[in-house]
Amino acid sequence: MDLLIAQITTDLRSSDALRQSLALLQALQQCAAGRDVSALARTAATEILSAPSSAVCKRLALDLLRALPLPPDLLDPLLLSSLRSDLSFPDPDVASSSIASFPSLPSHLLPSLLSSAHAEIANALSSPAESLRLGAVTSLSSFLPRDDLVLMCSTNPSLMAHATTWWARLAELALDSADAVSAGAFEALARLFQELEGRRMSRLAGDKLVDGEGVLAVRAQWAADAIDFIWSRRNMLIARSVVMPAESFRLTVHPLVHAAKMVASGVVNTLQRIAKPGDTTIADSVESSAEKLVGVSDIVSHLLPFLSSLDPPLVFEVGINMLALADVPGGKPEWASAAIIAILTLWDRQEFSSMRETIVRAVVTNLHLLDLGMQVSLFKRLLQMVRNLRAESDRMHALACICRTALCVDLFAKESVRRGQKPVPGTDVISLFEDVRLKEDLNSVTSKNLFREELVASLVESCFQLSLPLPELKNSGTESRVIGALAYGTGYGALNWTEPALDVVEVCRPCVLWDCDGRTYAVDCYLKLFGRLCHIYDTRGGVKTIKAGASQDQILNEMRLRNLQLQLIRDLREVHTPRISSRLIWAISEHFDLEGLDPLLADDPEDPLNIIISNMHKILFNIDSSATTSNRIQDVQAVLICAQRLGARNTRAGQLLTKELEEFRASTSADSVTKHQSRYVLQVIKYVTNHPNNRWVAVGDATGDYPFSHHKLTVQFSEASAAQDRKLEVLVHKAIQELWRPHPSQLTLLQTKGISALHKELPKACTLTGSSDPCYIEAYHLADPTDGRITLHLKGGHSCWPLWSTVLYGWFLSDCSPPRKSCFPGSCPK
Repeated sequence: MDLLIAQITTDLRSSDALRQSLALLQALQQCAAGRDVSALARTAATEILSAPSSAVCKRLALDLLRALPLPPDLLDPLLLSSLRSDLSFPDPDVASSSIASFPSLPSHLLPSLLSSAHAEIANALSSPAESLRLGAVTSLSSFLPRDDLVLMCSTNPSLMAHATTWWARLAELALDSADAVSAGAFEALARLFQELEGRRMSRLAGDKLVDGEGVLAVRAQWAADAIDFIWSRRNMLIARSVVMPAESFRLTVHPLVHAAKMVASGVVNTLQRIAKPGDTTIADSVESSAEKLVGVSDIVSHLLPFLSSLDPPLVFEVGINMLALADVPGGKPEWASAAIIAILTLWDRQEFSSMRETIVRAVVTNLHLLDLGMQVSLFKRLLQMVRNLRAESDRMHALACICRTALCVDLFAKESVRRGQKPVPGTDVISLFEDVRLKEDLNSVTSKNLFREELVASLVESCFQLSLPLPELKNSGTESRVIGALAYGTGYGALNWTEPALDVVEVCRPCVLWDCDGRTYAVDCYLKLFGRLCHIYDTRGGVKTIKAGASQDQILNEMRLRNLQLQLIRDLREVHTPRISSRLIWAISEHFDLEGLDPLLADDPEDPLNIIISNMHKILFNIDSSATTSNRIQDVQAVLICAQRLGARNTRAGQLLTKELEEFRASTSADSVTKHQSRYVLQVIKYVTNHPNNRWVAVGDATGDYPFSHHKLTVQFSEASAAQDRKLEVLVHKAIQELWRPHPSQLTLLQTKGISALHKELPKACTLTGSSDPCYIEAYHLADPTDGRITLHLKGGHSCWPLWSTVLYGWFLSDCSPPRKSCFPGSCPK
């Protein structure tokens, strides 16, 4: 290799142009083969670029320098002056190669080079030679949007003026007569808009550059100028894009659509204010809304024929951008329908099979743009499509979108009926999820499909998000036509979310019978929602009557909940996992109407209370469960707490449970801790039985809380199923939060709260300790003010430390915001 490099170096130092060109070609071949020929960089720079040479040799030398890592000692003023002088070379191909070398130069050399060569760059952009114009457009579009150059422009007014002039010229070159130049200019504008929207950070030589207000102002000014130009010349640009080759047409779609969207939504005025903060002369566009609507319609009419193209990437690009236009003020559902239908046709195209995740994400993200009938018709097909996706976040985000839209459709349809409109069939949650294959999957006990667990968890988490008040959206520019997500906050009161939630708990009822290899997250989500609904409707008091002031809807909902409780009690016999049985017993017994039971059926095995207590007996005396299938300590602790709360409410329940607990204390199934706890529970039941009018709140009233979620009991068990539960929990929460409470972009934060909003407060750690004999507890929790989350870390001082204390401890701490050091079990002020 050394001999070859020496031979090439000798040829480069000769004065023969033929030998030099052959040597450069040989060096390029070695470089393309992956061999290190960086030793030739200085010789090529000094013997070819800095000396009079032929056009062919100069082009080959520039190509070689772009392919090699340039050593610092080579970047001397002689090389930079050679690059600048080559911009005026008579051969336009040499000048094009010279300007194409600019993006490979280090950042600190660019300002001086660009400032000194601005006249040559302007001449290159206006050159009659197509190759030189194309080279200039390609090079400028490569380094002008870069973060390092934008940062320099924010502190260098002269460079900023030159760059603004170049961007204006790039926009004009979109109308160039040469197809390649025009396509390059369209691509440059698209990259400018994407850099402003996506906020992607460049990583140049390993450095992470952080944007500031000045950088954002520079990008905003360039984008606003480009948007104004595209909007004012949109008819000419549309005509220019039509006559371009088919393979280049796709590059013209995004700039046209983005400019139309920014103008129609008014964001361009915000960009102008960001570009020139404090300038009171900037006013909102005086262009009429009718003019904006006509302009957007013209662009849609221009794109519509290309939805039936034979090129899948073009169909997808046009479809995605038409969906963006359907979301602006004045957008029409017909535009979204045509785009989504075209995108769905790509599902079975062989050449687009690797992009199925992208297809599903595009469709489900824009479901809210469709009319009600088409949304309903798409649900069943989308669920089958989502089932075929990968099990990670792509599938979870798609499920979150589908579940949210299904709940919003249900709410919107019910609200329309209340206002006197004709009901739309098939809009309730039960109808949306009545697919035969899906019902078989939900009712199967032994199915190993993780998809159904994700579906239940996403539905339930969406119900909880639906129960929260609407966030105040400022300058979002999105979801302007969400038919349901914004409709549920108006009209019928605060409890209208409970009606689709009731449908959800009825549809997902078979999940309590599943064998999920130890995973419980889906069941936990389900029972948590079930308990919340029972608490809201106060099912402990039985079904209300009209005389008591209940409405017809409330009576119907309470009857549905009562029937669901009876079905779940019957399902207890088919639940074979003690862990699920204990959780289901807790959720049912906490809210069941014991006083409404028929006293004549007290000895009937089918009596609900007898079924509950018989299943509690199975858990207490179950000694065959292995650690991999059941956490017996937790199951027994949960049943004992449940026995305390159940026995304190009803006399017959107290008598039956007293017998069970005394038998349990005398058996070998109980260890020392559970015997002690059983004695305590028996004392509580005896006291409440003897003093029926002296019940205290902590025992007698339901809280609607569900103590088995992973947020409350962070230290539960160490099996693999627990890790899978945590993973599923993270995926669900990430998808739901991204959908219902999306993180605002930096642009939105700067518009609403200023630059200080980008700084987040660090979490604070508070250490808590408490002791008792023979057990003690050490705990600390991390309160994160950014997302309002409290993370608990608990450690018991004894292997048999009663887990029910952990439950209560989690309850007390979960309500403390901010957390207090005095929050010990039994002493929390809340």
